[in-house]
Amino acid sequence: MTTELHGDSLVLAYQRTTVVHGVSVRLRPGVVTALIGPNGSGKSTVLRSLVRLHKVDAGRVSLGRGSHALEDAAPLSARDFARRVTLLSQSRPHPSGLEVRDVVGFGRHPHRRRFAALTEADRAAIDHAIELTGMTAMAGRPVDQLSGGELQRVWLASCLAQDTGVLLLDEPTNHLDLRYQVETLDLIRDLADHRETALGVVLHDLNHAATVADELVLLHQGRVHAVGSPSDVLTAEHLSEVYGLPIHTRLDVDTGTVRVETRGRTALRRR
Repeated sequence: MTTELHGDSLVLAYQRTTVVHGVSVRLRPGVVTALIGPNGSGKSTVLRSLVRLHKVDAGRVSLGRGSHALEDAAPLSARDFARRVTLLSQSRPHPSGLEVRDVVGFGRHPHRRRFAALTEADRAAIDHAIELTGMTAMAGRPVDQLSGGELQRVWLASCLAQDTGVLLLDEPTNHLDLRYQVETLDLIRDLADHRETALGVVLHDLNHAATVADELVLLHQGRVHAVGSPSDVLTAEHLSEVYGLPIHTRLDVDTGTVRVETRGRTALRRR
């Protein structure tokens, strides 16, 4: 069943310092929404608030399934919420003494009774997630032997095994080589296009955001600076103002996507 997740007029703080001021993000089935902006703009904090890992001081996080009206997400039990929404965070534990398949299996916990053995449905979801992330050949390897990029893919597979309608990803291409960056972006697009997953993604690479996202939310100093399609948001004016350096954008005629190029001192010296 399709699911959507809304954060409306969110105000978020660390201790007594407000860092996010009235930000709204709406994640809809089949749509990839990317949160972009400089370091410290509030992207990851907003994402964590949507998955109830950061307290909401004002505003509301709401959740809807199928044709049902949106409901306040706060009263839902942790298990019920985890059956609908999952997050691939930047900070994850480094498990020891476990194989890849065991870690991917963590994603099935919201669907299992306590201490119950894996069902056929659990095993099928785990196998499918491992296949989607290109980890089949490594399924039996101890995670202690994996590189940072390989472990990143294991945790992504665990999120996919959770089989939720909403998937939140905080810098999913971090630590990945070029091949797996491309494959991860392709997987994100496939989840939206073929499974009607609602996806919210934090990305620093603006060209990645232009390639994969349907909608961008550009944050600056905890506020929404611009929101809309990549062509509407990724303009030289918006980006130069937010990032504080000359930025040039152009339309790639081969792909039809916006491309972003910086104009720092290094680039000027090479001319």
